[in-house]
Amino acid sequence: MTTSPAPAPYTEPWLCGTHADVPAAGRAVLHALELSLDDLTKWTAGLTDAEVHSAPLGLTPISYHLRHIARSVDRILTYAEGGQLSQQQLAALKTEKTGTELDGAKQDGAEQGEEGSQESLAELFAEVEVTFSDAADRIRVLATADLNTPRFVGRKQLPTSIGGAMIHVADHTQRHTSQVVTTAKVIKALRI
Repeated sequence: MTTSPAPAPYTEPWLCGTHADVPAAGRAVLHALELSLDDLTKWTAGLTDAEVHSAPLGLTPISYHLRHIARSVDRILTYAEGGQLSQQQLAALKTEKTGTELDGAKQDGAEQGEEGSQESLAELFAEVEVTFSDAADRIRVLATADLNTPRFVGRKQLPTSIGGAMIHVADHTQRHTSQVVTTAKVIKALRI
């Protein structure tokens, strides 16, 4: 009889001692993004591409949340850096619900809503992973700045600060991650 070792218990990123070179606020944001990726990976495992685009019981599809997570992190960090959104970022914002390609072309040459016109879970995850990797570099820089430096959001130039925007990356991402987890649980429960 062979026995395999018990799996090591999960340790949340903030308890792993990583990113010690990053000031505390930035480190917390990096850990929040890592926790989000861990949760997204765990709870979407085994879902089909069709399930990721479904809206069980009227819930918002997981595909929307994944697109929104990736693209909102980029937008919020742009504001934290003192910038305003580019035309490409604004165009990406308009495609979060539909999933059409950023250049306006239909995926696979299909009309929106036809089979084959939606991204796979792997493609959606790739966008999140690329954004999080880029965000980590940006957060490392922002974390060394004066977090009270004023920043302004959107056309209305709503006031925040570098720290406020940076922290919002963490809480906004966690909110949408929780919605993915809930929707994934509903999808899996409805299979029975």
